[in-house]
Amino acid sequence: MPLFDPKDQSRYATFTRRTLMASGAVTSVFGVLAGRLYQLQILEGDQFRTKSEENRINDRLVAPLRGRILDRFGVELASNRRNFRVLLIPEQASNGVKASLDEIGRLIYLSDRQRERVLREANQNKAFVPVIVAENLPWEEFARINLHLPYLAGVQPDVGQTRSYPFGAELAHVLGYVGSVSQEDQATDPDPLLGLPGFRIGKRGIEKAFEPEVRGKAGVSRVEVNAYGRVVRELSHQPGEAGSDIYLTIDQDLQSFVSRRLGAESASAVVMDVSNGDVLALASTPAFDPNLFNVGVSTSQWKAWMSDDHTPLINKSIAGLYPPGSTIKPTMALAAVDAGLQGLQVYCHGSVTLGNHEFHCWKRGGHGGVDLHRGIMVSCDVFFYEVARRLGIDRIEAAAHAVGLGRPTGIELPGERAGIVPGRAWKEARYGVPWQQGETLVTGIGQGYLNVTPLQLCTTAARIASGIAVSPRITRVVGRNAQPRIELPRVGFSDRALAAVRAGMDAVANQNGGTAHTWRISEPGFEMAGKTGTAQVRVISREEHRFGVRKNESLPWKLRDHAVFIAFAPVARPRYACAVLVEHGGTHEHPNVQMARDILLYAQKRDPLKMPAAYPLRAAQGRAGVNRA
Repeated sequence: MPLFDPKDQSRYATFTRRTLMASGAVTSVFGVLAGRLYQLQILEGDQFRTKSEENRINDRLVAPLRGRILDRFGVELASNRRNFRVLLIPEQASNGVKASLDEIGRLIYLSDRQRERVLREANQNKAFVPVIVAENLPWEEFARINLHLPYLAGVQPDVGQTRSYPFGAELAHVLGYVGSVSQEDQATDPDPLLGLPGFRIGKRGIEKAFEPEVRGKAGVSRVEVNAYGRVVRELSHQPGEAGSDIYLTIDQDLQSFVSRRLGAESASAVVMDVSNGDVLALASTPAFDPNLFNVGVSTSQWKAWMSDDHTPLINKSIAGLYPPGSTIKPTMALAAVDAGLQGLQVYCHGSVTLGNHEFHCWKRGGHGGVDLHRGIMVSCDVFFYEVARRLGIDRIEAAAHAVGLGRPTGIELPGERAGIVPGRAWKEARYGVPWQQGETLVTGIGQGYLNVTPLQLCTTAARIASGIAVSPRITRVVGRNAQPRIELPRVGFSDRALAAVRAGMDAVANQNGGTAHTWRISEPGFEMAGKTGTAQVRVISREEHRFGVRKNESLPWKLRDHAVFIAFAPVARPRYACAVLVEHGGTHEHPNVQMARDILLYAQKRDPLKMPAAYPLRAAQGRAGVNRA
């Protein structure tokens, strides 16, 4: 017999082939695995190590301190203070979020609105993400929470930062306020800081205008997290870069006086340095407390603001539009002198007739013989009807623009309105009909289509007083960089015209018969020059003109004339310009004139322009050889 059976030999060969094939397959699989391991661990090891580290380590943004806002002497107008708040971690609330809110509510007051918000945010976010329950707590309430903390499952006390406005409503319309980030804000601003829970940005005023500067730059907190994203520990903390400080031209002491002097009236007052346009005070009353926006404005409070006929949410100084009334007459006089009308004589009988329409003077029976000087002093409408007729609307329009009316002043506050100085092209574009001569006459006394802001009126007073085309500004230094200074041109009127108008405005307050003589500044060296104005808000019928116009005191508040006054002081060497407007304040007591008198006297005696400012050294050094210092 053969040593091996052929069948066995065939089976052995088959087994060997299968063994070799299996061994090859196993070797190939291990080869692929080894190659893949080599690729993952050696070739791409750094990449996957980085991804693994990213899964374990999270870099989280840290909100920076917001820059301060200070007045010209370094008084803090907007700063940061500690924000004592209470957070709740839903997953740690052993009895549920509602029960935890009830426990917190026994220690501090929680409104239904707060409870609803917490429940909503707890449902929307992951269970381990803290939810703000209450913030801006008084120390007593915060301490009470900390005392009971062992019995408050999931409650976490926290100390953050929030905006503080120590002067409240006095500067609300200048500073504005900060508020929560909206979807529109995030759509227009790519800064990732806006995505931080509870982060706030400027919504109005300086806070909004200089948001990029005062916001600062984010810091980074590096934390270790588990697979569910829950924080295990903080590995490092790098604080953000605080925002830049902003120094305003405002004198807080003067601002406070102006706000108190306006009182509860629906009014506006602006005080300006006539040499460079620095706004020393800008008040609009009534106002609101910007600190309320830190804790959330209630629905009832918002409705009260919106329904208030004194409009506390509107900055009347830059966004209120009013007919200037007779405060336009100095501008008319400037144009008249340069047009060769300085010697014009008019006899005022109390009215003039154009076509079939009668145009009345404010004084029934008229002023008699009137020249330019007396026309300003007694504010004769008939005289300025004739000036307007001779000048024509084109020259009136140009003169108004030259003194700063009907165009944005460029002040660094959002929401400024341009107003309207009407003309032929304006009316054609607006109404599609040509200009009429009767409209020229009413424009000449500050009525009709003419609408301006109190800030523009103060600019007019400053330009008349100085002869320089100053433009208002409210910031001097941002961070350590002074605002650009420019050489200011002269206003577009002759020295003779300016001198004639200044003399007329001096007579308004300081000469018997002047419309503001009763309320003049009588202290020697502090005298003011000015121009009164009454802006009608209703149409006076022919019957009233015939039998006597009703006194404002007898009318409902909404139908009373606005009271306007522009002034500068001291007369001998002007330093301060002022404009005051009292809505529906046109009474025989002239509260607008009394307010301006007190404000200008206070400003001169305090004299903030002579006091050393607290601007940073590099900015304060400035540049030589410019007018706008």
